[in-house]
Amino acid sequence: MAEKIRVGIVGATVTPGGSGWGANAHVPALQALPDYELKAICTAHEDTAKASAEEFGAALAFHDMSEMVAHPEVDLIAVVVRVPKHKELVTAAIEAKKPVCCEWPLGAHLAEASEMADAANAAGLPSLVGLQAQSDPAVMYARDIIANGDIGEVVSVNARVIVNAIPVRGDGRIWQGIRKNGANPMTIPGGHAIDALCHMLGEFTEISARVTTRIGMWKHAVTGDDFPVDAPDTVTAVGVLEGGAEVSYQVASVPQNASGTRMEIYGHKGTLVLTSNSVNIGPSQLQLAVGDAEMTEAVPPNSYRLIPTEMAAGPGRNVAQAYARFAAAMRSGSSNAPDFGDAVRRHTLIDAMERSHESGQVIKLT
Repeated sequence: MAEKIRVGIVGATVTPGGSGWGANAHVPALQALPDYELKAICTAHEDTAKASAEEFGAALAFHDMSEMVAHPEVDLIAVVVRVPKHKELVTAAIEAKKPVCCEWPLGAHLAEASEMADAANAAGLPSLVGLQAQSDPAVMYARDIIANGDIGEVVSVNARVIVNAIPVRGDGRIWQGIRKNGANPMTIPGGHAIDALCHMLGEFTEISARVTTRIGMWKHAVTGDDFPVDAPDTVTAVGVLEGGAEVSYQVASVPQNASGTRMEIYGHKGTLVLTSNSVNIGPSQLQLAVGDAEMTEAVPPNSYRLIPTEMAAGPGRNVAQAYARFAAAMRSGSSNAPDFGDAVRRHTLIDAMERSHESGQVIKLT
């Protein structure tokens, strides 16, 4: 591998109509980090590929994914497109023997995610999944506070993720209203939040959930047509963590005045509260109290910041934190960043919540 990790992104474009996440999060993240070079851009059309590569300072432009993954000057493939295309593009990277970063959700469902994880493992390739909430400095610091026993054994957790519904959407986002596409409030804001929760506290051993769609109709922003929605937008769950803590968990997409993410973690010795407008984007804030003391802000020490201090807040910051962890892992051969295996664990938990709703039963997890 070259001195810098040379990245080829599929999905970062300067043209209107896309999600914007590749351009607004991955590109600034990679440009800010000394371990990486944004080497190539791949889009569906030759003209947008060239325009995007020029805009983002990439030396290479492709409109054929097979050419980019085969190029000897591309070390890492980043897949930042709509979820239904993940498996095809990730598989192309794996078949070309290239390490791969894929946005979250990894697959449209558990089976797809498992297939990609198995393929990467079989090929012996490092992987990174876009569960960057666990790389937020506040989440990493909270994990260590809990592990160090500062709040004692955790007995109860209350977590809620309340986001604004977007009932009027254009082509770039209206596809998320279709359940089978796998990108919805349950999997994206909920998925990031519950991944952060598990990163701090450990995995669930059992869960019981209701999974419903409360806003069943959107409107197409261009045509004005009604768009029926079956993607889940409301989750209410209770569960038990490995350490025995009881968890109450809620995700809701609401018409207005969403309150964001709040996690309350109660231990025998103290209380820890994490709040954020969006835990995957950050920044998140921590408050800590030991005993009956008043809650005070707990600011993560500088050691938890893995990116240049001059990098501005925004969608790229936690993504850059995750890329920084991945670079360290690739250099050392260790596993210190969320990989496809972590993605499968999160897909498994989401699948368990759906199965619990369908069956009306508590789902046991191992």
